[in-house]
Amino acid sequence: MRFDELDLEDAVLDGLYDMNFEETTPIQEKTIPLILEGKDIIGCAQTGTGKTAAYVLPVISELSRGDFPTDAVNAVIMAPTRELAQQIDQQIQGFTYYIPSISAVAVYGGTDGITWEQQRRGLELGADIVIATPGRLLSHIKLGTVDLSRVSFFILDEADRMLDMGFFDDIMQVYKQLPPTCQTIMFSATMPPKIQTLAKSILKDPVEVKIAISRPPESIMQTAYICYDPQKIKILQDLFTQAPPRRVIIFSSSKMKVKELTSTLKKKKFNVAAMHSDLEQSQREEVMKAFKNGHIDILVATDVVARGIDINDIRLVVNFDIPHDPEDYVHRIGRTARGTNGEGLAITFVAPNEQPRFQKLEEFLEKEIYKIPIDPKFGEVPAYEPSKYRTVIKKQGRTLRRPKRKQA
Repeated sequence: MRFDELDLEDAVLDGLYDMNFEETTPIQEKTIPLILEGKDIIGCAQTGTGKTAAYVLPVISELSRGDFPTDAVNAVIMAPTRELAQQIDQQIQGFTYYIPSISAVAVYGGTDGITWEQQRRGLELGADIVIATPGRLLSHIKLGTVDLSRVSFFILDEADRMLDMGFFDDIMQVYKQLPPTCQTIMFSATMPPKIQTLAKSILKDPVEVKIAISRPPESIMQTAYICYDPQKIKILQDLFTQAPPRRVIIFSSSKMKVKELTSTLKKKKFNVAAMHSDLEQSQREEVMKAFKNGHIDILVATDVVARGIDINDIRLVVNFDIPHDPEDYVHRIGRTARGTNGEGLAITFVAPNEQPRFQKLEEFLEKEIYKIPIDPKFGEVPAYEPSKYRTVIKKQGRTLRRPKRKQA
């Protein structure tokens, strides 16, 4: 479907035309008409499907009609991370190019006093759209620097991520500040029971829109090394010695592992930087800017940059460990193959205890990932036997959970 077939205001369509957006994605085609009708929605769609535009476009189209108060916050968009909040804000700036009457402010933590003051003023003056992380928005509510009593649109982006980060209570506290007439829109990449519980708590007679989780494009060459944990860094160093790394992201699920890996690679004279939630906001922005500009060759990161961050021309993505969810794997390797050539390489290291999870990943992808033979110089490597290690892990779990015997 074309955007001009939807009931969007001409000023919105003009902006889309200038950005060369003509055809809708499936999530946009299904949700935009429903949002324009005023329906509450729960949408299941992963990053990269165009879900930001799916809720931003109808909201700014409605606001541009001039039927909403000019001195109030009319829409609240909540996002789990600062980076995603910033990206949503940037997209809104683009979409509202021909609608200067619509104002937006991004509100997130980890900033200096000047930025805090700018955010406070934007809230008090009644920015039309507020894009915020839960904790920082709640801080403004407690300080009385924001009034949400006239909000017409409440949007939760990556709701599953917010719940994983422990924001359920914060979300509910914000929700209690909203008027009962507020239209609520919720997007999540997955639909676990906790998301369904949240949906029942805040949505009124919602319409469910579900877009199947897409598989990684075939243009990404997916490979794996079956090895022991201590061999991972040795193989990685050997790869980087053979082909000097440029535009590489290495993912790990642990902040501690990210710090250790970054330190190790720096000692080996690689041009590397870390990205994780312990960094101050200014530090994170500086690292991302340096990486995008090519001043850093390797970015070692937690999943904080796997979702919602657009970085073009990534040549290689390395999974130093197996992500907990197959969807996270798709998000991670989806950072590559986004440039003009559309090609990329993904390498995943698989330790023995990770083999069962890797097998589930292959089942999810409905394909076998090529296992690269390992040079004998790295020593003996484990066989790929997921069922064997699944039994070992279960036995270890039973041992750990076995209660202590009472003393006679």
